[in-house]
Amino acid sequence: MDTNRGSQTQAGDAAGQAPRIERVATSRLPTRHGEFTLYAYRQPSDGTEHAVLVHGDVAGREDVLVRLHSECLTGDVLGSLRCDCGPQLEMSLERIARAERGVLVYLRGHEGRGIGFSHKVRAYALQDGGLDTVDANVALGLPVDARSFDCAAEILKDLGVRSVHLLSNNPRKKDELVRAGVPVNRVIPVVPPHNHENQRYLYTKRTRMGHDLPG
Repeated sequence: MDTNRGSQTQAGDAAGQAPRIERVATSRLPTRHGEFTLYAYRQPSDGTEHAVLVHGDVAGREDVLVRLHSECLTGDVLGSLRCDCGPQLEMSLERIARAERGVLVYLRGHEGRGIGFSHKVRAYALQDGGLDTVDANVALGLPVDARSFDCAAEILKDLGVRSVHLLSNNPRKKDELVRAGVPVNRVIPVVPPHNHENQRYLYTKRTRMGHDLPG
């Protein structure tokens, strides 16, 4: 598609408003899963930058395999066993690389479901004291889930994606994409094997947060 020249989504432009998302850079990204095109997107409202990995030609395509992945330093980078984020990221990249086309939107600013890294570490300490992931956030006076996926919808529109097959266990992601005008024609679960450290976390996501996970 474009090289490093920035672009703006049409959302807001037609009405003379500031864009909600800007494409600011593009590069090739070879990975152990295969080769992707890497896009950097920025939210002008707060400067948050998101990484988007695209495999194949997605512009104007229907039923593009898509993963919206929330940033998780502990799981994605440090190999934490407390969550399933790292394995979900790896599984999603592998599936997208095997598919004819697909997109992974890596949403920064979503650490700890949007509460930030330091609060996430504080919540971990409370979980070690017996609280689950929901009650730990509440005990800190923080939202259970402060994330928004609106910018992910704008990114998919900017890439020309017409409809998606969504890699997710979280029904809220589908609901927010559809509400933002991105049709979701299928939801595909991403369920890596659990371990002794994240069993309670996965149970809480299923029973208290509505995630589609096996019992």
